[in-house]
Amino acid sequence: MAVPRNRLSNSRKNTKRSHHAKKPKNLHTCVKCRLPILPHTMCQACGSYGERTVVESV
Repeated sequence: MAVPRNRLSNSRKNTKRSHHAKKPKNLHTCVKCRLPILPHTMCQACGSYGERTVVESV
């Protein structure tokens, strides 16, 4: 089993973790109502998925 020879300092440890930060969500716009939505999901406002209407809005 691998055992580290020396302890990592805080700066070296945090340098290795520099790419672990959270990234913002990528939002797309709905084709029909132009509201921001998550990709590959149905629009909650108008009920459409891409070009077609999946759920009729009341």
